[in-house]
Amino acid sequence: MHGSAFDEIRHRIAQVVAGGDGADADAWTALDEEIRSALRYGGPPPAPIWFPDGDGTGRPGVEQLAVALCGPDGRIREAALAYAGDTPALLPLVVIRCADWAGPVRERARAVLRAELSGPDSRPSETLGALAPVVLRVAGRRHGDAARELLVQVLREGPEAGVTALRASRDRRVRRLAHRIAVDRGLLSPAQLAATAVAVADPDVVVQDLCADAVLAAVGADDGTAGGAPLTRLLGARQGWIRAAGVTGLRKAGRAEEAEPFLYDRSALVRACARWVLRQTGTEPLPLYRAACAAGDGMPDHAPTGLAECGDRATDAPVLWEFTGDERPRVRAAAVAGLRVLDAVRPGRLAPLLDDSSPRVVRETRKALRPWADHFPVAGLPRPAAVAPSPRVEGDATTPPPEAGGAPRSGTAAPEAPRARGRMRRMLGFRGVFHRPR
Repeated sequence: MHGSAFDEIRHRIAQVVAGGDGADADAWTALDEEIRSALRYGGPPPAPIWFPDGDGTGRPGVEQLAVALCGPDGRIREAALAYAGDTPALLPLVVIRCADWAGPVRERARAVLRAELSGPDSRPSETLGALAPVVLRVAGRRHGDAARELLVQVLREGPEAGVTALRASRDRRVRRLAHRIAVDRGLLSPAQLAATAVAVADPDVVVQDLCADAVLAAVGADDGTAGGAPLTRLLGARQGWIRAAGVTGLRKAGRAEEAEPFLYDRSALVRACARWVLRQTGTEPLPLYRAACAAGDGMPDHAPTGLAECGDRATDAPVLWEFTGDERPRVRAAAVAGLRVLDAVRPGRLAPLLDDSSPRVVRETRKALRPWADHFPVAGLPRPAAVAPSPRVEGDATTPPPEAGGAPRSGTAAPEAPRARGRMRRMLGFRGVFHRPR
């Protein structure tokens, strides 16, 4: 290895080690690969890797030890592990060696890691934050399960402080594991679980769902605490799936009557859960929707969509058509979405809403008219891109389809039989195949 290359490796080792807990798992695995590649293809480093013979006269430095732990020679890696326990900064490399392809290296690395995490002089709360991301990063390797099993054992049986520290980790996989173990051990109260489920600071939906499910599992327990404020906090969450979980828990908490306002939620999942809860108590939601839609200005914005989700086309579609002219944009958009759900779209009557002043209404209208994109001449409608159009289509392509709802018309004009060239273009799905530069 050239001196400049070795200096670069030394710089990388110092950079990753200085990162400490801030160095992510990918930085350590990349360092391992860089050192091994440099030694394999560049020859030995200028300074020899020397290990004392046990007389205590000297010890390898951090840089020498890192190079030895990652080198291509398994005997040197195994010998370096004897000194890795006294160098906490390099313990992430010990974790990587737990998945080493050489059996003796793996066994010795696992013994070192076990002593660091669960030995009498272990400091799990101090070292878990740096080691857990690397453990989960190499867990997918052929021999990486052993380190992960050791980590899970330490978290399940060790002090609570270790789990608490990992719940705030920057690594998503570590946070998920720590929250799962915290729920299994009962380390979090229903109030803490609810706060985590609705927290915007942690956008990981897996953690949020896990905590929300734990709150629901605590509803109706002996202490009954989860049936009060924690459940109410789920009902006020910004995320729709968390509100849906809270609505589902209302039945178990004996508060099914509180599900009625959620019939008009902006989330379709929440509305469906509210209908289920009310039906479990013998209340049919359809009359409630019809009464809400007849309330005039007091009608909730999303009541038309909810009406369509459980209503009848012949009875409720005329009501939705009236709401397409409502002065409130949210109501107009909900009415258009309801017509699409009921399969009651009449393209000629709905097309003027493409020029609506509300972008929300325009989006819903475009979505409702999408099945007619190839038949209805409306500028801006997205066209399917599965195959290229025929090169020549004769007939009146601007004639609008009939006013009745349902599937678009298909037999208004017979297109001319395409030529072989046009047929080949459609089979290939793109135009430029015949004009490719040679």
